[in-house]
Formats: sequence, C-alpha cells, structure tokens
Amino acid sequence: MNYALRIMNYKYVLASGSPRRKELLAGLGIEFEVRLLDGIDESYPEELSGEEIACHISRQKAMAYCDTMAQDELIITADTIVYLDGKVLGKPKDEVEAHKMLRDLSGKTHQVITGVTLLTHQQTKTFASVSSVTFAQLSDEEIDYYVTHYHPTDKAGSYGIQEWIGFVGVERIEGSYFNVMGLPVQRLYTELKAMELF
Repeated sequence: MNYALRIMNYKYVLASGSPRRKELLAGLGIEFEVRLLDGIDESYPEELSGEEIACHISRQKAMAYCDTMAQDELIITADTIVYLDGKVLGKPKDEVEAHKMLRDLSGKTHQVITGVTLLTHQQTKTFASVSSVTFAQLSDEEIDYYVTHYHPTDKAGSYGIQEWIGFVGVERIEGSYFNVMGLPVQRLYTELKAMELF
C-alpha cells in the first residue's frame, strides 16, 4: 500500500472549487471528495494583515462546514492572497484591473500567502505558508498577451505561476512553488502527520 494512503479512519473533504488545489492534493496520494457551499463569508477585519488575513478566511470557510460534516470527516479549506506593499491583490473584476495588477507586480517582489485550515470534530488546525515571488520588468505587450490569452480574472493577483507569465516573468521564488499555485502540499502533509492523521 502507498505510504500516503495509510490514513486514520478519516474521509477527506477538499472544500475548494480550485482545479489547481484538487490536482495538488491528489498528488499526495490522498483519496478525497470535493464539497462546496455557497455564500461563505470571505470578509475580514481591516486591522488584519498578511498571514492573519489568509488564516482568518480559511477558518471562516472551514467553520461553515461544522454543522454538516460527519464525525469521520476531515475538512480542508484554503485561501490564497497576493500581498504587495501591505495591500491585498485579490481576483480582478475585469481585464482592465488585471492589467493594472500585473503592472503593479512588474519588477517587484511580493508575497503569496496561503492560509489552510484542517477541521475535524475533535480538533482544528490553521497555518499559513508564505512564498516570496520576484517578477522581472514586464512590458505592456507581455501583459497584454497574457491577459488576452489566459484571462486570469479567476486568480488572486491576476496570474497563475504555472502559466505563460510564470515562465517568462518570474525571476525568483523563495518558499514553496506549490504554495504559489494555491496549496502548500509539503506543509499540509507535515501538519497532517503532526495531528496524527496519517
């Protein structure tokens, strides 16, 4: 049996519609189902910053499942933010805003922060993973090409590192590459072992 499949009597539930998180979690060899709830509050107090924001939202997402989860289920929620100069760059509302975000990121280093919450009826664990990403100077033509061909309005900070912009624009990453994609799988695996869920 695959080592990663020796799990202690829990059914894993990924509470995320992200295809990237689904792919990354599957890479751990874990069997899981995807379950989504509508209308989860993803707001956060204005005084929070950085890791606090991502952790707060991931906990909010997890708590929404408390009343419907079974005794033998473990809920995994995550929230990823792009953080530049003390400001959150969320998902752009349109391609104009996507252009602006990428111009703001061009030639600078920003942080990608993913908050993750693991929830069972017995325990709750929330943690954050931080990766620093440095972009080369991007031309308007490069930004136009990416936004036109990849339509990144579903991505925090208006980019997916696994797409064209990551190949041509990212000079350096400090921290987990998979975290920048949306789920810090090595840290997740470590936390599951610490909770004795493996």
